[in-house]
Amino acid sequence: MAKLYFHYSTMNAGKSTVLLQAAHNYVERGMVPYLITAQFDNRAGEGRIGSRIGIGKDADTFATSEDMFSKIAKRLDQRPCACVFIDEAQFLEEEQVWQLARAVDDLGVPVMCFGLRVDFRGRLFPGSATLLALADEMREIRTICHCGKKATMVVRQDSDGKVLRDGAQVQIGGNETYVSLCRRHWREAVGDR
Repeated sequence: MAKLYFHYSTMNAGKSTVLLQAAHNYVERGMVPYLITAQFDNRAGEGRIGSRIGIGKDADTFATSEDMFSKIAKRLDQRPCACVFIDEAQFLEEEQVWQLARAVDDLGVPVMCFGLRVDFRGRLFPGSATLLALADEMREIRTICHCGKKATMVVRQDSDGKVLRDGAQVQIGGNETYVSLCRRHWREAVGDR
């Protein structure tokens, strides 16, 4: 039975690595996965899912307001697909997550979403909030704070390493921009809450 999955974490936990490994497992068993990532996140290259450890795979992309149900249905019409993998799922819009749920329910294809839970201000991304509400199964991918505790939050830094408290929710960046922290150290970094 097909399900909607949400694999979530903070920055630098290995979400893309886990996605690529899971997709590879399908390929090894003779099944075809369908990989999708956010169109505007081109850190690994246009239409490519990349991991910090150096592995990557070409992928289709999704754009803001694109109909994900139609996208998946069209792909299934072209050739079989055993599972849909979506990287950077936090960038999905609420309606797009509902469309993914429809694809699971009506097309019978499993959809595995991988993304951030919260932004640098400690607020849920709209896509993540909807996935938390609709996913059949949720799995946390863990990483650690510098103190050794589980990191659940992330701070954004400017080019001088100063922690930012305000700004647009979305800013593409990696290790040079974001640091994963436990809640206690996040509170200290942003000046408590």
